Amino acid sequence: MYESNVNENYKSMIDPNSLNWDLLEIKDGRFHILQDNQSFDATVLEADYETKTFRIKINRNVYNVTLKDKFDLLVEKLGFSNMTAQKVNHIKAPMPGLVLDVLVQVGDTVAKGDSVLILEAMKMENIIKADGDAVVKSIEIGKGTPVEKNQILVEFE
Repeated sequence: MYESNVNENYKSMIDPNSLNWDLLEIKDGRFHILQDNQSFDATVLEADYETKTFRIKINRNVYNVTLKDKFDLLVEKLGFSNMTAQKVNHIKAPMPGLVLDVLVQVGDTVAKGDSVLILEAMKMENIIKADGDAVVKSIEIGKGTPVEKNQILVEFE
């Protein structure tokens, strides 16, 4: 079973085994489809296989399509689909230590994976990175500040 989301107002569930069609690839991204004695020309204009989104032209109409298989639907049903879109509110100290350097300033925009500060713990330097895209709202510590585990170091807007 597949869910097809053509636009926000139209969703359909499709069982691929129930489709009674003949599909012939003419050349890369161009197809000829026969279904119920009707002929269709289809062209894949854009394809993002990671997000399973496609822009498809069928005859003269262009459709934006998102495909979900049974595993995608299960992940969504269990509530795991929104986990990657979580908002980053702050960075907490992962362990007690000493702040060696703060690499950002209030108002800076950081992206996921950007270095934010350097924390020394157990004689090792640890680069603390942003968990997501955000704007620095406040910096709660300074260079040379000792910190405790779970202490808020940087807050984001």
